[in-house]
Amino acid sequence: MNENVSQPSGEPILTIGENAYRRIRADIVFGRLVPGQKLKLERLRDTYGASISTLREILNRLSSESLVVAEGQRGFEVAPVSVENLREIAALRLLLEAHALEQSFAAGDMEWEGRVVAAHHKLATLERRMRGGDHSDTELWKRYDWEFHQALISACGSTVLMETHAGIFDKYLRYQMIALSFRGDIAAEEHKIMHDCALARDAKRAREVLIRHVEGGVEHALATGTIR
Repeated sequence: MNENVSQPSGEPILTIGENAYRRIRADIVFGRLVPGQKLKLERLRDTYGASISTLREILNRLSSESLVVAEGQRGFEVAPVSVENLREIAALRLLLEAHALEQSFAAGDMEWEGRVVAAHHKLATLERRMRGGDHSDTELWKRYDWEFHQALISACGSTVLMETHAGIFDKYLRYQMIALSFRGDIAAEEHKIMHDCALARDAKRAREVLIRHVEGGVEHALATGTIR
């Protein structure tokens, strides 16, 4: 695929291929393309506006991210889900995020604190609305959830760690969207504690809460019965 170019202002202009990649990836992560769904190239071309050859490149790229399965001559399909895979993803997320938390809490400055506070404010606002029964913005809620956890580890000092965590988090998020898993007051309180721990630089307690947070999310998602 072609590389992105920039406008005179410095803002990147996405190529058709990169735009299609991001849209397809988001549709898989947010459950609009469901597990096991056949990905017909002609239909994708009509939906995402990319050529057949570009779409093959995109689907192979997504296959390398374990979001798509290549079926040889039979084409591609959205990767399936399973209890075992969810538990593996959650364990890897915890391994990466717990390490990054400790590094970030030790190195974070006032700008980092500002990112954490701002990200938590947006997430807490959405969580209050959802606890009140408004579930119209579930995708935005999960985007803010992602932003908060990324903010917490954003001072870890490793771009590779941040990017790897983001990829794993997306796979974890996909399971939450499939199960429509929202734990209400429990998750909101855990987020608040992690926010407070960040400002107090209490990495030990934040790690304990993170483990409870992720493991609780897994069990809640499995309890819906939508993942087998």
